[in-house]
Amino acid sequence: MDAEMRDAKNVIHKICLLLIPVVTMLFDGCKEYAGSEWLMIGDFSEGLACVKDDNDKWGVIDKEGKVIIPCQWEEISYFSEGLAVVMDENGKYGFIDKGGNVVIPCQWNYADRFAEGLAFVLDDNEKFGFIDKRGKVIIPCRWNGVDRFYEGLAKVLDGNGRYGFIDKRGKVVIPCQWNYTSHFHNGITFVEDASRKRGFIDRSGNLIIPCQWHLVSLFHDGLALVEDENGKYGFIAKSGNMVSPCQWEFADRFYEGLARVKDSSGKWGFVDNSGKVVIPCKWKDTGHFSEGLAWVEDENGKCGFIDKNGNVVIPCQWREADNFSEGLAWVKDENEKYGFIDKSGKLIIPCQWDWASDFYEGVARVKDDHDKGKSGLIDKSGKVVILCLWEYIPE
Repeated sequence: MDAEMRDAKNVIHKICLLLIPVVTMLFDGCKEYAGSEWLMIGDFSEGLACVKDDNDKWGVIDKEGKVIIPCQWEEISYFSEGLAVVMDENGKYGFIDKGGNVVIPCQWNYADRFAEGLAFVLDDNEKFGFIDKRGKVIIPCRWNGVDRFYEGLAKVLDGNGRYGFIDKRGKVVIPCQWNYTSHFHNGITFVEDASRKRGFIDRSGNLIIPCQWHLVSLFHDGLALVEDENGKYGFIAKSGNMVSPCQWEFADRFYEGLARVKDSSGKWGFVDNSGKVVIPCKWKDTGHFSEGLAWVEDENGKCGFIDKNGNVVIPCQWREADNFSEGLAWVKDENEKYGFIDKSGKLIIPCQWDWASDFYEGVARVKDDHDKGKSGLIDKSGKVVILCLWEYIPE
């Protein structure tokens, strides 16, 4: 986009200050496929996927491959709350509905997807504000950076480089005084003070856990991951009390009541929300629990799956594996081919692909390097439902 329309680097810099990757905000999933009919195809969201034709224009298809919205846009996002962001040939952003109708004219220098009924936009003065689904400006464009609304609050960045929060009326409810912060999750978020230490505040802005940690995560299953000044990881409760001392070389947040941890020998295991080690640290690597199972890698470099009691329910026989999603997990065999298994370990989709993704909305991406680069989307029976040609697009 030329400089007269928008200084793209400046915009991206401002957004990155909030740690919201551009691909997440707008083009999440609209990557990694190029081809004959479609140059690119994205992930499905709300039953629709964005596609790019050989004229470098974007449109939308359904899961049968039917064109729902003709390819006429310079950029397009996935649908969120019934609307998608589009960019016209003048580099301006607006919104369309699922019928392709322009419901908010392309007049903004940037626009993000809708969340909790509002979307943030960037005006000609390089300031951010929020609009509703009618396109009405609800919160004037006055902020140097913003995030989406979570639990009724959105973080904002002022002219002094400090973060605070506003409500949906635009009222500042937590003053801009923090070096950094995240979004609210279950009424709590973390903040970073001037000394670059992190703690936690509630929705009123009260500091409920002092800023004393090097790094922290949001609370999940009642616990937050913390890193101390020695680079060791542990877990705290919402009271601020230590539940599991900072003794781990690395750790992850809780998923389905368990968190993976790595001990001083480099082995992985799992702790529960009391901090107790419930699955011993004996695995070379592991994923988090998803749909009741977690993948693990043994000493021989083979992957299988365990349940929450630590029992191996799918033997370690695969070169690689990933978390279960929608009842299936991809696995890679000794020939470097990808397929999918169910929770019994049965191979449902044969290992024939050179790459595969998790299933999402009933389809998964696959790639075949040895058939003229053909790739596309498959359903849960392994049937190719949309075919195109592959070209890697860097994130």
